[in-house]
Formats: sequence, structure tokens, C-alpha cells
Amino acid sequence: MTWLDTDVAGPGQPRMDIGILVTIRALLPNLAPVERRVGQAVLDDPGGAARRSISELSRACGTSATTVVRFCRAVGLRGYPELRLALAAAVAHGDAGGVAAASHDISPGDDAALIAKKIAYADAMAVTETANHLDVAVLVNVVDALATANRIDIYGVGASGYVSLDLQQKLQRIGRPAFAWPDPHMAITSAALRADGDVAVGLSHTGTTVDTIDALCEARRSGARTVAVTNFPWSPITEVADFVLLTAARETAFRSGAMTSRIAQLTVVDCLFVVLAQRDLPATEAALERTYAAAQAKRTRRARRVPAEPPAAPEPGVLSLTCAPGPGAHGAPCWRVAAHGEARRSAAPYAVFFHLLARHVG
Repeated sequence: MTWLDTDVAGPGQPRMDIGILVTIRALLPNLAPVERRVGQAVLDDPGGAARRSISELSRACGTSATTVVRFCRAVGLRGYPELRLALAAAVAHGDAGGVAAASHDISPGDDAALIAKKIAYADAMAVTETANHLDVAVLVNVVDALATANRIDIYGVGASGYVSLDLQQKLQRIGRPAFAWPDPHMAITSAALRADGDVAVGLSHTGTTVDTIDALCEARRSGARTVAVTNFPWSPITEVADFVLLTAARETAFRSGAMTSRIAQLTVVDCLFVVLAQRDLPATEAALERTYAAAQAKRTRRARRVPAEPPAAPEPGVLSLTCAPGPGAHGAPCWRVAAHGEARRSAAPYAVFFHLLARHVG
């Protein structure tokens, strides 16, 4: 199983990861409760944590210095000094301000303008952080598997189900045999029929969605290579995946309706699609042109609006028969015969005929 490595230090340099805050946020749900308190304090005030000694931070969190050290090791650092260096680098890089701002959820008193700014900021941060911390080596390995797959199954429920359909649509546009299964029962039955040479992709923001995990596990048991797209590297779905691609989204109270997580997953989907499409550009361009032409035939063309002409006046010498709602409760129609122009002189002989015709039609 392979997943994200956020170490950006060069050879012989201290491990100063400018994405340490993203790493902490991703690992936070899987930490012990006392370690989680330390992590939350760091996320709430990265700059302040970088300035504090280990005793000051442990006292502020209501825990011990030993717990702070365990927290540092849990997030991949050797100790507290390395954590302070990483936080200082994040603050200097501007990453800390973004995480702190994203940590403040939408409040009931926020007006529409502020809500729009917070959502736009959170979505932009999700895309940027996901792209910056995406493990390119794992991405290439997944594309290699997709390029040679006999069949590609995609599993995801809820909002992740919509992302699975988007990936299916993109892969099918370039001639790849991909099928999305948002329904859990159809997903598990399809997974049971997978075999060597197939690839199964499971999407789950939390990595704890049982339906997606079960389908991915069944596909792996049947011989397919499995890929997990999730936000949390220690989540259960990673245990049944050969490859793990991590997103960097943060869902909170008002945004828990899979908003930023969906944007982050779509970023991974787009990266997979473009890298795969680049493998054989002539074939990709031909497939896209053919599918585009087919889709164009389904587009409606706007008709030109022609101004309605006013009703023409009766020509001279014409008899006209008109109908109007009649009086009374039943509203029986009332037909009237009118002569125009020269016809008035010769209308009398036809008056009885038109009268009987009107009664019959009415």
C-alpha cells in the first residue's frame, strides 16, 4: 500500500514540511484523545505553538510533555524541536493563515457575502492543497494500472457517488471500459465478478464508508488491483487498497454536506484523467472528437423568435362565424354570424343557414 509523503526537505536538510498542518489535519481523527488535543491546539494557533516551549504547550493542552512528543512522532516528526521548525516554515510559507481561516466555520450570523467568501476560500484551499500534496509517483502507478485494465469499477456512495459518475464519464469519453456503481448492492455484485487485469477504485472522504470498503475488499479478493481516494491515510479503506491517493479537504459543521471534499476528489479525478489521456494523444483526440460530435447532436438549437403578426382584418365581402362563451351557469357557446363590406347586402339569404349551423356546432 502506498500513500502520500509530504516530506519536502532536500538531502541533508532538516525535515521541514510546509504541509505539516495538512498532515496533522488528515491524521487528527486517528490520534489518541490526548494527542488530538495537542493537534487541535496546533491547528488553531500554529504561530503560537511554534513560539511555545514543550512545557507551555503541554500545559495549555492539559496534558504532559511526553504526550506532546508522542504526538510529534504520530505525525511523522522526530520530536518537538522538529515540530516547531515545521510550524515556523508553515507560517512563513503562508500555509498557517489559510488553515486557521479554514478552521473557522460558517457562523449563523454570517451574511451572504461573508458566506460566499468562506466557501470560495475553502474550496480553493482544498484544490490547492490536494494538488500540492498529491503523491505523483502513486498517481503515475494508478494511471499505469488504469491504462492496461480490462475493466474499471468505481465505487462511491452519497456525494462520492457523484464523483464516481464523473470519473466514469471521463474515462468512457476516451474509450476506457469504466463503470460506476453508486448503488451498494450493484457495487458488491460487480466487485464479485472482477478478476486479474481489472482495477477497482473506491472513493470515500472519511475512508470509513462500509459500503465502499466492502466493495473494494470484494474486488481485491477477486483479483483486481484496488485504489482508494480518501482524506485520511489511516482510515479503514486504506487497508484494502493497493494504492492510496489522498485529498486535503476539511469538512466542518455547515460544510459537512460534502462540499470541499467533493471538490478535492474531483481534483484527483481530473489529474487521473489528464495523465491517462496524455498516454496516447492521437487516440485520445480521436475519441474526444467522436464523442463530442455525438453529444452535439443532442443539443437543442435556439429558434429565432419571429414577432407575432396582428390578426388580419376581415376582407370586404366576407361572412365570418365567431364563437364566444354564452351566459348562464353552463356557459354554452354562443355563435354569431357577421357580414362585412359588400356581403352585408347578400347576407340575408344565408342567415337561416348560418343560424342552424351555429346551433349544430354549439
